[in-house]
Amino acid sequence: MDASERFHWTLNPKVTPGAAYGAAQAALLDGAGLARARDVISAWPGYGPTPLVALPGIARRAGVGAVHYKDEGQRFGLKSFKPLGGAYAVACLVMDEVGRRTGADGIAIADLLAGRYRDIASTITVTAATDGNHGRAVAWGARLFGCNAVIFIHETVTAGRERAIAGYGAEVRRTPGTFDDAVRVTQETADVEGWHVIADTSDGVVIGATRNVMQGYALMAAEAIEQLPYEGPPSHIFLQAGVGGMAAATCAQFWQAFGADRPKTVLVEPETAACWFESVKAGEPATVGGDLESIMAGLACGEISRPAWDILAPGADGAMTITDEAAARCMRLLAAGEDGDAPVVAGESAVAGLAGLLAAAADDGACDALGLDADSRVVLFGTEGATDPDTYAAIVGHPAEAVV
Repeated sequence: MDASERFHWTLNPKVTPGAAYGAAQAALLDGAGLARARDVISAWPGYGPTPLVALPGIARRAGVGAVHYKDEGQRFGLKSFKPLGGAYAVACLVMDEVGRRTGADGIAIADLLAGRYRDIASTITVTAATDGNHGRAVAWGARLFGCNAVIFIHETVTAGRERAIAGYGAEVRRTPGTFDDAVRVTQETADVEGWHVIADTSDGVVIGATRNVMQGYALMAAEAIEQLPYEGPPSHIFLQAGVGGMAAATCAQFWQAFGADRPKTVLVEPETAACWFESVKAGEPATVGGDLESIMAGLACGEISRPAWDILAPGADGAMTITDEAAARCMRLLAAGEDGDAPVVAGESAVAGLAGLLAAAADDGACDALGLDADSRVVLFGTEGATDPDTYAAIVGHPAEAVV
């Protein structure tokens, strides 16, 4: 294995293989929550399940039986899965707030889309901290449902991502420090201004919006399960972690669908921002410091989301770290379709799961520990396309439009 693709892995001592989906997990994400999310999101203009792409060439390269890749590169035109969470949480907030102010029960998403409550929605301001995609989703949702958005970005967010957020009508404020610093500034400002925080991470004290974000993400996993071309569960899912919301929602959905036969779940994140790796290794939530900088900007977090911990502590089988070089190589690999697969446009954070799979597959110890072999059926989640076109072109060597 090339030195640029070094990685570290650890098994999770707290995992409960063979256990049923528990009450603590169901209190966060459950079937009723998924049904509501599906009803709301499927009513939005442009909704449709994103494709689950077979990658037999990648499977041969990894020495496994099958690899399928959930391609979120065109979701609602925002090129990422994030609207399923951020915009859904905005919709829930506006529906709840309209109901509270009017005294009406069961505000329908169709009423918001038709502009029936624009007079109320226009007085609501939502806010969020972001490295790019979550803020874009919140801004898009605010525009769709008629409210205002103020989005906080940290100092290393690219100008392209900032412009994309502002393009949906949001006010964008840049703050010093890391993503975790922006999270704190967002909450402090919202407390003073009376704004509503649409957070994709939580310290476990206030979790309402974060739960809605995660429940929206679960629709992506539910789509993937419905699209599987074989009976029974996959054997493994490799999931990019970040704060953990997407990974927890996906793990939870596969757990609910397959129970004791759920696939092994492996968390993957940058070596420079390995908060989940350190938490899994320690058996308790851990924080990592430093500048956290990585080309995988969506995963550059130093603090985990506590609601995600409640699902992933018993649900994840292991955790891994990868380098930026490994992520860049996987972006180019998918773009080129080098192994005979159809070319795929995958952004920097989208390929972490693939990089984790290929690294583990090249290491006998990791293969044995994770049970990877020629019969393994792996699902990956390509959570973004070229959300920052300039960065994508610089890494891959040509624009996304030249790929497909």
